[in-house]
Amino acid sequence: MDIILLGPPGAGKGTQAQRLVAERGMVQLSTGDMLREAVKAGTPAGLKAKAVMEAGELVSDAIVSALIGERLDAMDIGSGAIFDGFPRTEAQAEVLDLLLAERGRKLDHVIELEVDEGALIERIVGRYTCAVCGTGYHDRFKQPAVEGTCDVCGSTEFKRRPDDNADTVRTRMAEYRAKTAPILPFYEERGLVSRIDGMADMATVGEQIVAVLDSRD
Repeated sequence: MDIILLGPPGAGKGTQAQRLVAERGMVQLSTGDMLREAVKAGTPAGLKAKAVMEAGELVSDAIVSALIGERLDAMDIGSGAIFDGFPRTEAQAEVLDLLLAERGRKLDHVIELEVDEGALIERIVGRYTCAVCGTGYHDRFKQPAVEGTCDVCGSTEFKRRPDDNADTVRTRMAEYRAKTAPILPFYEERGLVSRIDGMADMATVGEQIVAVLDSRD
């Protein structure tokens, strides 16, 4: 089963994707991660991408498509793919259809995590992690049992991402609405889109996603 997870940064796509990877053996195909891995591995598409980036140019759709093709070819035929960060335009959506069809695959679901912008800003701005073990915390929703001490490793050092601020979140939300959301009508016409309340707790969101996947098994 191949799916697309949509939603603005901070909506929880990464968390839910990792849950599907762990519980269902799916493979998360994040364009950013694939690009870094292909460049490091020196694959044909990776070498092209490296040359483009070193020239200070944007990686083209053709190169991204080649990266996805390489990754799909390397996957076990029985593993489902989770597309994260691609497609972002209708043209890319059409390319993805072709890439899948060439490999005897098809897109089964497009799942959008819907969020409230104000609540999402609060969620993102308040989050921080243990600097040693990476355990996540939040100013309001999840504080350490002992103030200033990590529950898992006992460290007293914590860190926040520099881009976890209200202005950056609003900019990223606007970018999502402008660049990604417009592909939804393309998939809605095919009856592939399901919307999930991304503001629910992680377990509930996960259960809703599983219900969507199981609805057409």
